[in-house]
Amino acid sequence: MDSTLFNILCLILLFLGILGTFLPILPGLLLSICGLLIYKFGTDADLPILYIWVFVILTIASVVLNYVIPAKTNQKYGGTRWGSIGSIVGTIVGIFLPIPLGFLVGMFAGVFIGELLHDSKDLNKALKSTKGAFIGFIYGTGFSLVVGVAMFLVVVLNMLAII
Repeated sequence: MDSTLFNILCLILLFLGILGTFLPILPGLLLSICGLLIYKFGTDADLPILYIWVFVILTIASVVLNYVIPAKTNQKYGGTRWGSIGSIVGTIVGIFLPIPLGFLVGMFAGVFIGELLHDSKDLNKALKSTKGAFIGFIYGTGFSLVVGVAMFLVVVLNMLAII
């Protein structure tokens, strides 16, 4: 296969990976890593292997943080284990909802309902916990987005022989 086709394929995968950082239907940084690996090993690129290792580590960290951060911010805003469990259940249910961003709606609804199941009289606490989950989602997604964009930029700059 021609080097140009590999370059195009890796750029497409890197771009889809960036989209996947906030669209759950795409595997996000996994696509970006695939694009990076295709670029490194499918072309005659002189990209140092250190970049591959750094981005693999950052991708693993992102996967872990996407689960840890929302739970921690949920707790920081007064949430309980019920809200954290509701977040996971709601996200899974939301993926199957026939609405745009159903996973996100499901996650927030799950946190809210979980907190209300824990203490049905404290609506304010349930709202604060949901706010914490939202902030955690923004942090986790932001980190993944930065890593995905960094991978894209490293490849583009290497293609242009800048790095």
